[in-house]
Amino acid sequence: MSENREILRLENLTIGYKNKNSVKEVAKGINARLLKGELTCLIGPNGVGKSTLMRTICAFQQRLGGNVFIEDKELDFYSDSELAKKIGVVLTQRPQIQNMSVQELVALGRSPYTGFWGTLTKSDKEIVDNSLSIIGIECLKERMIQTLSDGERQKVMIAKAIAQQTPIICLDEPTAFLDFPSKIETMQMLQRLCKEQSKTVFLSSHDLELALQLSDKIWLMQHSGLTIGTPQEVAASGALSTFIEREGITFDKELLRVKICK
Repeated sequence: MSENREILRLENLTIGYKNKNSVKEVAKGINARLLKGELTCLIGPNGVGKSTLMRTICAFQQRLGGNVFIEDKELDFYSDSELAKKIGVVLTQRPQIQNMSVQELVALGRSPYTGFWGTLTKSDKEIVDNSLSIIGIECLKERMIQTLSDGERQKVMIAKAIAQQTPIICLDEPTAFLDFPSKIETMQMLQRLCKEQSKTVFLSSHDLELALQLSDKIWLMQHSGLTIGTPQEVAASGALSTFIEREGITFDKELLRVKICK
């Protein structure tokens, strides 16, 4: 893979929390990159810092050290409006929105391009409609947000990120509220975005086997460090076995399957 496919790079990144009296490091020495047109899944145990890493990459949280580069430009040198044209973000939290239709919420994804008054052009409206179509929720466009199920809301937030038309889309647990068929459909849709539109999709997930089957790259984050590679490479390294295996639970490196011993 050529270097010109790199779109995001982490250099000796330290993540964590800082207040007036203390600094708490969650992870340090993180070196990694995302490539154009690839679906990368971030997996690991609870509490290891996956959401902290995601928020730091998206500039929602200040890094403690090291650097984040997007298209070889340091994150600190992007204005908010410039960054909004580079990274679309979908977080796990439910949107606290009332009295707004699905179509109106997805249209907010166009705000980096519509200027102060937020007036949608014909092209903007077509992008919004296409984003609804990609997710398969055209039938919901007139519904009010507060009437949706958690799974429907999650799909709407993904459509909003698609409408934002950024080269990178970051998603924190995008399948968290979905039933199993919808989890698969959502992951397949994100995979198609990468292949058909050369998007870079970076997501955290607890749906381990889906991540292993559908992602191009895996970032396995553990307290001992970050293991990066294709699903097959990370499995062959033994890192997945260390993460998964417990008494009564084994991991098949060849089939990339978790096995429960009865």
